[in-house]
Amino acid sequence: MCHDVGGRKLLYGVAVGAWIASCLMGSTAVAQKQLADDLIVLNAGQRAIQRERAAAERGPGSDYNRLSAPPGEPVASFAPPLGDDRTFARNRDALAAAANPIAAASQPRVETIPAPLPNVPTELPAGGPLEVPAYDDPGPQDGLTLEFAIVLTIERSRSLRSRFQEIRKADADVLTAGLRGNPYIFGSVDSVPYGSYSPQRPGEPGYALTVIQPFDINNKRGFRMIAAERAKNVTHAQYQDAVRLEIEALHAVYTDVLAARETLRYVDASIAGLRELRTTVERLVIGQELSSIELDRIDLQIEAADIARAEAQVALTRAKRKLALAAVLPNPDEVSLDIRATLHTDTAAIPATDELLQLARQNRPDLRAYTLGLQRASAEVQLAVKERYPDVFVLYTPWGAVDNTALGAQNATSWGVSGMASVPLFNRNQGNIRRAEVSRSQAEVEFEQLWRHIETEVHQVVADVDVARQRADRFQTKLLPRARRIRDLTLTQVRGGQADMLAYLQSQREYVDVVRQYRDSLLDLRRAALRVNTVTGIRLVYDPVENRPAPSATP
Repeated sequence: MCHDVGGRKLLYGVAVGAWIASCLMGSTAVAQKQLADDLIVLNAGQRAIQRERAAAERGPGSDYNRLSAPPGEPVASFAPPLGDDRTFARNRDALAAAANPIAAASQPRVETIPAPLPNVPTELPAGGPLEVPAYDDPGPQDGLTLEFAIVLTIERSRSLRSRFQEIRKADADVLTAGLRGNPYIFGSVDSVPYGSYSPQRPGEPGYALTVIQPFDINNKRGFRMIAAERAKNVTHAQYQDAVRLEIEALHAVYTDVLAARETLRYVDASIAGLRELRTTVERLVIGQELSSIELDRIDLQIEAADIARAEAQVALTRAKRKLALAAVLPNPDEVSLDIRATLHTDTAAIPATDELLQLARQNRPDLRAYTLGLQRASAEVQLAVKERYPDVFVLYTPWGAVDNTALGAQNATSWGVSGMASVPLFNRNQGNIRRAEVSRSQAEVEFEQLWRHIETEVHQVVADVDVARQRADRFQTKLLPRARRIRDLTLTQVRGGQADMLAYLQSQREYVDVVRQYRDSLLDLRRAALRVNTVTGIRLVYDPVENRPAPSATP
C-alpha cells in the first residue's frame, strides 16, 4: 500500500496506520491522528480543486479574467501551460493549508494581452468625379451625434457588460479574503479490543469529541483583505481602460460613416454640376459650335459618377451596419440611421504637448491601473511576510469517556485542552516573499515602460495633428481654389472656342484628384484629433455640432 499512488488506497493506508497508532498511544494520539488525517484529506481536496480549475480555466463559462493581466499580480510574465500547479509553494505546510483554504484554493489568472485595435477606414470609391458641396451639411437635427453614440456604447455594449463582471468578481474576492477559518469537529474511539476485555485481560475503550479552532496570530486575514481591495481597485482601472479602447474603436466606425456620407455628398454635387455642364454642351452642339462627340464625353462622365454614387451608397450602408453593431442600435436596413457630424474638425481645444503629457499622466486609466498595481504588489509583499507563521490550532475536548464495564468499575468522563503549531525552522515563506518582491520590481519596470510608451503616443499624435492640419489648410486655401480656377478657366475657353472638351476633361480630372485629397486630409485630421482623446484618456476634441461639457476623467 505504500507504493500505491491511488487516492483511496493512500488514504486507506494512512487511516490504518493512524488506527494502529491509536491502539498504542491512547486518546492523545487519537486526537493528533484525527487532526492529521483531516488535514491530509483537506490538502488533497484543495489540490484536486486546483487541477479541475486549471483544466477548465479558459472554457465557456469559466472563471478566467476577461481583462488583461492585473498589474502587480505575482504571476510570471512567461506563464507555464495550463494545468501546471503554480501555487504548490504557498501551502506546503498542512497547518497553513488548513488555516488558509482561500489562498490554497486560489488560482493564478492567465495573462491576456488585448490585440491592438485596427484603424482601417471604410473603403471609399476611388474613381468617379467629385465636387465639394456648396454648403456644409452636418445632418438632421435629431441625428446620432458622436457624444450620444459614446453614451449608447458604454450603456449597451455587451463586450463592456461582460468585462464589468470582473469588478463583481473582485467584490467576491474581497468578501472571500475577509472570511475566517472554520472550526473542525471530530469524534474518536480508541482502545477498542479484538474480542472483549476481562479482569484477566484488563483494558477500557475510550471515547472523545474534540473541537479544533485555528487562530490567526499575526493578522494575515487583515492583510489579505488589503491585498484584495487593492486588486479590486486595479480591476476598476482596467475596466475604465477597456471603455477607453471601446470608444477608440467607436471613433473609427463613426468616422467611417461620416466619410461614406460625405463621399456620397461629393458625388451628388459632382453629378449636379455635370448635368448643368451637359445642358450647356448640348446647347453648343445644337448650335454646331461643338461636335456631338463632346456630348458623348460628358455622358461618359455622368455614367462614371452614377457608378461612383452606387459604390458610395453601398459603403455608407456597410459603415452604418458596423456603427449599429458597435453602439447596439437597430439595423439600418430597418430604421434610418443618420448621424449628425461635420467633416471639419475643431482642433483649437488641443493644448500644447507638455499639457497633454500632464493630462495623460492624470487621466490614462491604464497608467492608473499600473499605479494601483504597484500598491497591490506592495500589499502582496506584506502579506507574504505575514504568512511566515501559520495559524495556531487550539484543540478542546469538552467530553471524553472511558468505559470500565469490563473491570466492574464505574465509567469515567473527562475533558482536555491542547494546542498545535508549526515550528518554522525550515520554511518561513522565504520563496514567496522573494517572489512578491520580484513582482513588485517587475511592476515598477512595467510602469516605466508604459509611461515611455504613452509619451511616445502623445508626441506622435501631436505630430499627426499638426501635419494633418497643415495639409488640410493648404488644400483648402491654396490647392483647391487653384484647381477650381483652372477648371473654370478651361470651361470658359471651351465655350469661347479657344479649347476643346479634352482640355476641359483633363482639368476636371486634375480638380477631382485635388478634391479627393482634400476630403482625405479632412478625414486624416479628424482621426488624428480624436486620437488625442484616446491617448490622454479625456475628451478634448468634439464635433462642432456637439455641446462641450466640462472635461472629465472618463474618456
